[in-house]
Amino acid sequence: MDKIELKSAIEAILFASGEPVPARRIAVVTDSDTEAVLAAGAELAAEYEAGRRGIRLARLNDSLQLHSAPEHAAAITRALEQRRAPRLSPASLEVLAIVAYFQPVTRAYVEQMRGVDSSYTVGVLTERGMIEPCGHLEAVGRPTLYRTTDLFLRTMGVSSLDELPPLPEIAGSDAARQLQEKVEALRAAEGSVRAVEEEEGAVISQQEESVPET
Repeated sequence: MDKIELKSAIEAILFASGEPVPARRIAVVTDSDTEAVLAAGAELAAEYEAGRRGIRLARLNDSLQLHSAPEHAAAITRALEQRRAPRLSPASLEVLAIVAYFQPVTRAYVEQMRGVDSSYTVGVLTERGMIEPCGHLEAVGRPTLYRTTDLFLRTMGVSSLDELPPLPEIAGSDAARQLQEKVEALRAAEGSVRAVEEEEGAVISQQEESVPET
């Protein structure tokens, strides 16, 4: 299969799926290798962005996924009558930072790091698909282990956990300070994802208010 056919096949598979698809699976069905699929996906992503297309292609670890262009979020929300996803709370961002940097972790580990009960926040993040169970710790009671998901990567605008800023291994209060800085970085990343939606939403509201009634 030549490059044009491979890119076309990738586009069709991702469009039909609507979910992240492992590159190795695409490679098997297209008689290609994983690296060729990832390279073709990168070319497609560049073409979509350069052409200001309404879709984007994201790489999430070794999976690929099609999604809508973020600048059209407000129009999509209005057209489909969908509510905007609520912002992540400070507590949620703290838990996400701990899970992201120390995964897989148990809820007890998160609570030990934060110093407060985190059962509700862990449950909310699991329901929203930002973290997920990934097994059990071989200890008394076999507590559930959690890790971040592909949705977490998309929300934070990174392709893999390797793109997160490194967290220095420092003990004591310095460790808490460093972790807090990473929490702030995640908060800024999450805010930047929402910024375009809010700006376009404000413009749309002003336009609607300026239209005279008939």
